[in-house]
Amino acid sequence: MPPPESDQSAKNGSTEMARQSKKKRVDGEKTKYPVLTYVEGRLQSSIRIADLQGLLLYCFADGIAPQWISVKHSGHVRKVAVLMVPGLEIGMFDGSIPLKPVTYSTSDNDNPKTDVNEQNDTSEERRNEDFQRWKDGLPPPDRSHRYNPKPLSADTLPEPLRPLSDMFPHVWPVKAPGDAKYNKVHSPLQAILMSTLPKSKDEQGRKGARPPRVDKSATFQRTPITTFISSLEDLRDSEYPLHPALLGSEAEKAQEAEARRRTNRAAADGWVDTDVPSLDAGVVPDAEIEKGSVTAGRKVLSLDCEMCLTEGDQSELARISLVGWDGEVVLDELVQPSRPVTNYLTQYSGITKEMLDPVTTTLADIQKRLLTILTPQSILIGHSLNSDLTALKITHPFIVDTSIIYPHPRGPPLKCSLKWLTQKYVNKEIQKGGSGHDSVEDARAVLELVKQKCEKGERWGTSDASNESIFRRLARSTKMGKSATPGEGRTGAVVDWGSPERGFGSQATVSIGCRDDNDVVKGVAAVVNGDESNPSIPGGGVDFTWARLRSLEHLRGWCNRAPDPNNANASTTLVPPPEETTPTTSLADGNVAPEDNALSATVTRTVADITRIYESLPPCTMFIVYSGTGDPREVSRLQAMHKTYREEFNSRKPWDELTVKWTDVEEQALKKACERAREGCGFMCVK
Repeated sequence: MPPPESDQSAKNGSTEMARQSKKKRVDGEKTKYPVLTYVEGRLQSSIRIADLQGLLLYCFADGIAPQWISVKHSGHVRKVAVLMVPGLEIGMFDGSIPLKPVTYSTSDNDNPKTDVNEQNDTSEERRNEDFQRWKDGLPPPDRSHRYNPKPLSADTLPEPLRPLSDMFPHVWPVKAPGDAKYNKVHSPLQAILMSTLPKSKDEQGRKGARPPRVDKSATFQRTPITTFISSLEDLRDSEYPLHPALLGSEAEKAQEAEARRRTNRAAADGWVDTDVPSLDAGVVPDAEIEKGSVTAGRKVLSLDCEMCLTEGDQSELARISLVGWDGEVVLDELVQPSRPVTNYLTQYSGITKEMLDPVTTTLADIQKRLLTILTPQSILIGHSLNSDLTALKITHPFIVDTSIIYPHPRGPPLKCSLKWLTQKYVNKEIQKGGSGHDSVEDARAVLELVKQKCEKGERWGTSDASNESIFRRLARSTKMGKSATPGEGRTGAVVDWGSPERGFGSQATVSIGCRDDNDVVKGVAAVVNGDESNPSIPGGGVDFTWARLRSLEHLRGWCNRAPDPNNANASTTLVPPPEETTPTTSLADGNVAPEDNALSATVTRTVADITRIYESLPPCTMFIVYSGTGDPREVSRLQAMHKTYREEFNSRKPWDELTVKWTDVEEQALKKACERAREGCGFMCVK
């Protein structure tokens, strides 16, 4: 049990979360015990998973002191163990999610007590309430109680959770990373296991796009351009017109042909497809590929177009530019639109009336030339090429899009502008002044970005390139203590189902793959304390351990796929139990909800596993448990609905034929579901 609060702490309104005073080590040497303390009422929002990482880096690396909690004698934290337990929810602790067989009735007095308004309270609703109070001349409401950790007491906890009160004094609301504007929940694994690279002195105070942060120890690998060719799924997501060669079956081709007919993208509407009978036709024999060539024997052409507005508010082609791999211009032509021009968009296109008046070249002329230039071994590169190909009324199966291979830091549907990417990665300014874009300049900028990507590899230009593994960062931190070797860095381990060495565990000192939660418990004990039978584990164990228990997650249907217990390198489709795929409803006539038994039993086993891990930890070990997210199932359901709606809507299906209709009702439901899915929980203590 955690120690009682000291008198001084009570006077200061603070709570100590670990054993106090000096403890005597096994070897007889005295040490100051680390203590976690927080001040009630200070928090104005939930702590984030990134805050848990910050606490770890403060104790073990060069992180700054956290503001939400204080760590007394942080230098005496010997080890840190972080355990992710998806499936745990705050609702299990307040009674809104029953954890033992209960009798339901229609009486309100028999239902678990929860604050419905508080549970459904979203960020937008809170802002509206604050604004209304401000208009009324009232101060903002005090919501600090919502974000403070809640004390754990065996007397009030459901029976399956009671052992947690023997290890942890509180349960904390912990918010998962995400994007409220675009209804996204980000990875709770990456939030702990990936660390942002520190800013250089040159970055500080710089305006505009900053140069990419580079891990000095990272190695770059030249990668052929064929690696970056957009997949069918990427092209669909970006609303590209699809070439028939991308579609495998005749049924798919017929379906796409019908969709193109409905959307006025058929041959009758002036559209053409390049002469590529199949994807295999683009493959170049190895004997014809120059050794080390990143073009892989392909003909690479950078495309950029400028458009004008014509009658009917239509966007039509006004200029096309093609640049070869050597940077030389292959094609640069002005094109006369088929309809009268209503707006030359000079500030964007650089096109003027004087430029287009004498032009007689038509779109059909350009299409004929492109059909002779583009072969099955040609790769078109460009920035958001879907709009260019739409203006050209042409399809081609081999596309490299810089808006895809250089993803926006906040993820899709956002996309970086070509100007920003060029400034950041090529250190050049394009599209300057008010005279509009130059399509040749833009095509060359795309070419430089693609060449840089091929030289540096797949991670370049992604958020991964601006981050580093937390294990790499800890390895740079000097280990403290008398037993430490001078200059010795921190060591780390990942213990997870499946093959963690293929993912986040690739940078760890040791990775242990497991078949079930029982293996995870044994693996944590081995890496923390050392295991003579496993030479890959350092003597005395590693300094930092990250592990995950997954049985509860699988029972509740929180994941789509689960590792195959018979093959650590494979996975099987997970079919969640029916009782966990739909919300629990009240049962009349005193019936017992059957799902409570399964959930309660699994929570009991999971808490027992947490207890076993805690008991295996040596003294002065900081132990952090976090759920990662709240319930993500409603988010997944609504996102799948929205994807179906977009696919059908983009195919121009009539509204009454849509199988899914997406309105503001569904949009607001998704927003609230994302808010709830980001509301996880956590625990922390020092053993």
